[in-house]
Amino acid sequence: MDSAREPLFGGGEERKKEGIWNKVLDMEEAKTQVLFSVPMIITNVSYYSITLVSVMFAGHLGKLELASSTLANSWATVTGLALMTGLSGALETLCGQGYGAKQYRMLGIYLQSSIITSFFFSIIVSFIWFYSEPLLILLHQEPQVAKMATIYMRHLIPGLFAYGILQCILRFLQTQTVILPLVICSIVPLAFNVGLAYVLVYCTALGFKGAALSAALSLWISVIMLGFYVNYSEKFKNTWEGLSMECFKHVLPSMKLAIPSAVMVCLEYWAFELLVLLAGLMPNSENSTSLIAMCVNTEAVTFMITYGFSAAVSTRVSNELGAGNADRAKNAVSVTLKLSIFLALVVVLSLIFGHNLWASAFSNSPVIKKDFASMTPLLAISILFDSAQGVLSGVSRGCGWQHLAAWTNLAAFYVIGMPIAILLGFKVHLYTKGLWIGLICGLFCQACTLLLITLRTNWTKLELSVTSDREKALLG
Repeated sequence: MDSAREPLFGGGEERKKEGIWNKVLDMEEAKTQVLFSVPMIITNVSYYSITLVSVMFAGHLGKLELASSTLANSWATVTGLALMTGLSGALETLCGQGYGAKQYRMLGIYLQSSIITSFFFSIIVSFIWFYSEPLLILLHQEPQVAKMATIYMRHLIPGLFAYGILQCILRFLQTQTVILPLVICSIVPLAFNVGLAYVLVYCTALGFKGAALSAALSLWISVIMLGFYVNYSEKFKNTWEGLSMECFKHVLPSMKLAIPSAVMVCLEYWAFELLVLLAGLMPNSENSTSLIAMCVNTEAVTFMITYGFSAAVSTRVSNELGAGNADRAKNAVSVTLKLSIFLALVVVLSLIFGHNLWASAFSNSPVIKKDFASMTPLLAISILFDSAQGVLSGVSRGCGWQHLAAWTNLAAFYVIGMPIAILLGFKVHLYTKGLWIGLICGLFCQACTLLLITLRTNWTKLELSVTSDREKALLG
């Protein structure tokens, strides 16, 4: 195969080494993916921490401020930030396959069209955030908490637009395996946010509002840093040729991938948040809500590790398919699945033996710690399934199967998972355990369906469709 056809990710000759480890796992491929995944994990954690740090500063002002900022952050995530993350998923297919197919100029066009899409949806979401108070009261939140949370989100609205642009640039760089600048451009704003939040919250009249503004400003700083890097770096002379009116032609076609991608992400986010709301309807609601929230946060932290590998396999698969290398795409999927399951087992073992220590980070209550210990086996199972589906979702984005993954998530969580959770939690009186068992059923169905789709894919035909008519394959 012509060396010019090699995607940026690895490349070279076939890496077949002898040895017991290489019979189990392609060590070269694994090394490549780990080196890609770790910076992506750091980047993801840093961006997640920007909004979290602001919540921490707001929380130190009092109990009302803590409850309000926590609610605001959760509501902002499920209604806006998750949506922006999902919408940018179209670029994992478009830019990834375009880069592998050497359609370098189109990457910049796709980036601009995705930013337009994100900006449009940000306008819609900003209205939801501005008028969230009645919606939160409708969801049985305390009126005073709902009012304060809405004030917080109104000052976070500029950050929503920044986050949407940020996710698009992140995918644009990720699909070209340019990852170290992402780490720098996420850690620097995070460090800046710590100082800025302190100044705005404690040294100005803004107080509570200053916490949200500091997060918004920090996200814009990251956008500006990445924007300057893309515009002036020689690395992107082929993939970024500046602003072009041509991007408007690709807005609607790219939405065919962006909207299913957003639905795919949001359906899963909403399922986890729905569990917290359901826990609040139980007899001992204070304890059950705290317990489910702890489990959701634990799952979220472990998924950040999986996210790095999900990004890696998405990039590997899209690059290789674009270059016409179906076998290497299949090998990448196999390696990533093995790595993610191995890491999930490490996390699960750590959780089983260290659950009391982990629970202490959330609560000093002996009752909560005891209940969390009883939930640990169920949490371990959900983490294993979540790790597998996270990688398989990355494969879906790399191949352009967002619509299939969206339907899968809808059926798995809302036709199977949530009804079982409600049945076991309220009718069978298993309470929090019943809710989490329902979630496990949803994750199991999701992972199995995505695995079946992946296994039954005719990779050769997929390769040929991209090679013979790349533009149609990417946008059709």
